[in-house]
Amino acid sequence: MLKGKYSWHFQNKPVIYSTGVVGGPFEKQGRLAEDFDSFYDDLWMGEDTYEKANRTLIEDAVNLALEKGNIQSDQVQFFLSGDLINQITPSSFAARTSKIPYFGLFGACSTSMEGLALASFIVDSQGAENVVTGASSHNAATEKQFRYPTEYGSQKPPTAQWTVTGAGYAVVTNGLNAVGKMPRVTSATIGKVLDLGFTDPFNMGGAMAPAAVDTIVQHFQDLERDPSYYDLIITGDLAKIGRETALELLEQKGYTLNEDQFMDCGLLIYDANQPVQSGASGPGCSAAVLYGHLLNQMKKGVYQKILVVATGALLSPLTFQQDETIPCIAHAVSVEYC
Repeated sequence: MLKGKYSWHFQNKPVIYSTGVVGGPFEKQGRLAEDFDSFYDDLWMGEDTYEKANRTLIEDAVNLALEKGNIQSDQVQFFLSGDLINQITPSSFAARTSKIPYFGLFGACSTSMEGLALASFIVDSQGAENVVTGASSHNAATEKQFRYPTEYGSQKPPTAQWTVTGAGYAVVTNGLNAVGKMPRVTSATIGKVLDLGFTDPFNMGGAMAPAAVDTIVQHFQDLERDPSYYDLIITGDLAKIGRETALELLEQKGYTLNEDQFMDCGLLIYDANQPVQSGASGPGCSAAVLYGHLLNQMKKGVYQKILVVATGALLSPLTFQQDETIPCIAHAVSVEYC
């Protein structure tokens, strides 16, 4: 299964069998609204705190994925989930509801592909028949924790990004009951933590771009591939600044990608007239775009092979207050419709 230094090649090609994608009111106005399963009309979502609302997002997305796949929770062996809130309590409390054996993950905004890589590894090695995995974020809860409560109305620089209120979850199976072509996970490359000395929490894209490039290059080397293998290579949430930086760094390393082949989830999810500065971010960003929009595009025949590279800034409010730099990571997962 190990391919090269840091990649897994999945011989049995686990299937992304069913998905659930839920968003908030701002996402409902976005470019990819038709690819969500449901929306909430306010950020409270019937709860009295934003953190509880984040948990609700997860519960809804998981339930949708199970219902759409006609799978009962007691048929699922493991639940892999993560978010941005302290001690990933929304995920853990959602696991309390689902009662599925649980792995809590934290890779910041890279959590979506961290979970998909691990779920696929477990299924491919026959460690489970069904695994639920995904990630979520909530704009107001995240802003309150990492920056300032949204009620303050504080201004942000153009390099800042808008945290997605959304959750994307999937049931990953061994594919024994799959009929016809399905989205299958064929490989994954696990990234290293890189720290180039960035300290600005309002420029996450610039900080994460080197980690994305490092993982993409490692993926090509481990799998003995070049960019032409994929119809689309898409990063999680580098947004405008990070994407431009990544393209330049890739070219320096000998990989020239055209503008249409190299995209970013953080630049897709919102409409051009929405005030999101550089673009979107949050674990829910890449999770919602992959499990909603991208898989729908694959089913329509737009893409056959995609590489999703979710990036994460591994800072905390405490490390920022202590003047630490920002370590970053990226995990890549290839999905093929076959």
